[in-house]
Amino acid sequence: MPRLLLIEDDIRQGKMLEEFFGSSGVSLFLCVTGADGIAKLKRDDFDALILDIGLSDMDGFEVCRRVRTFSGIPILMLTARGEETDRIIGLELGADDYLPKPFNPRELLARIKAILRRGRVIDENRESVMKFGGLEISPDERVARLQGGRLDLTGFQFDILHALAKTAGRVMSRDALMDELAGHELDGYDRRIDVHISRIRAKIEHDPKQPERILTVRGVGYVFSRVQK
Repeated sequence: MPRLLLIEDDIRQGKMLEEFFGSSGVSLFLCVTGADGIAKLKRDDFDALILDIGLSDMDGFEVCRRVRTFSGIPILMLTARGEETDRIIGLELGADDYLPKPFNPRELLARIKAILRRGRVIDENRESVMKFGGLEISPDERVARLQGGRLDLTGFQFDILHALAKTAGRVMSRDALMDELAGHELDGYDRRIDVHISRIRAKIEHDPKQPERILTVRGVGYVFSRVQK
């Protein structure tokens, strides 16, 4: 059952939405101030946040700004204001959708369900961070880190490293590696791969002249070692 947090200082409307969402199989928890809502988000897990702009202690923009400093939770903002600039500000601060008041609770539920579906699709398509000892490769961020420090890799170098890491423990021929890099302009005799592997080694190996992470298999290609420090 999805768990939603509603930050809304209109208690009557909040209770009405709690009842409506509950009858639809969705748990909705109400906080009537921005401060209480932020504190509850830090304590508990929720699938989405419904946030009213017009709160008594701070406006919804400030709540959204603060939430985005510690959470990527989907946010739908409720506003009684008709100004387009207010909607734009909310989206720029990190809101995922907005709904002007007055609204039909069915539309609010439909919009929340659409946000949750999009989130599930993103999660299903997201590649996990690959960890090899102190080396981490994040395909979605297109970032590699060594002992927590971000490596200064070009896009081409990251693609080479990622392609090798996906087949860790298995020899990858130069032809197979070039197939993986099909989006780059290469030809059958392109030696840039070898040059860039040397540069990658300079950034990820303890001793680039005696590599332990990317090993050369003479006459065949390269193998990315599974066992790394």
